[in-house]
Amino acid sequence: MKIYNLGGKGTLIDQFISEIRDHEIQLDRARFRNNLARTGEIMAYEISKMLPFTDEDITTSLGIANVPTMAEQPVLATVLRAGLPFHQGFVNYFDHADSAFIAGYRKYDKSGGFEIKIDYVTSPQIEDKILIINDPMLASGGSIELAYKALLNYGNPKHVHIASIIASKEGIDYIERVLPESKITLWLGAIDDELTVKSYIVPGLGDAGDLAYGYKTDN
Repeated sequence: MKIYNLGGKGTLIDQFISEIRDHEIQLDRARFRNNLARTGEIMAYEISKMLPFTDEDITTSLGIANVPTMAEQPVLATVLRAGLPFHQGFVNYFDHADSAFIAGYRKYDKSGGFEIKIDYVTSPQIEDKILIINDPMLASGGSIELAYKALLNYGNPKHVHIASIIASKEGIDYIERVLPESKITLWLGAIDDELTVKSYIVPGLGDAGDLAYGYKTDN
């Protein structure tokens, strides 16, 4: 499995991630969502360097220009609800791509433990397609594993790019163990060392879904 960490190099993605993490800037929900989307745009651009292009003659008002153009569109997939603004960044750049959506949640038991449940998936056919799965946080890796397996019901992709803004080292190790290494490329904005017993990344950023859309009530 190839891993690309785009952060830590003193570029705009570091600036956006610093604001995404900042607990005071997080109070501005619109800015938080916008920073998730802008980070998605940067990752979409970087991933595009790995996609197939073909030269095409484009007719301008003054002549013919030979320009590399995308040979095929990827399928974009995101994990609801935190993934929505991050996903929008990918849609902004891959604006002809189809999208898939996976609804996942943590089902807690009385002891405080939990298991990840997938209860809704909608997707186009992904057989022999390039699939990009985006989720702002790669914590334990469990939700990405289940999302990937759920999407296999819609076909067998030829390659899968997984994009997360912040990942834990434990989550990365888990993805390397459970997903087919030869088909996976991992794109990250930052890697944090610690994962709590409740699978929250430290220092992380908190709950991306709550910060983007408001605090949920558990029934």
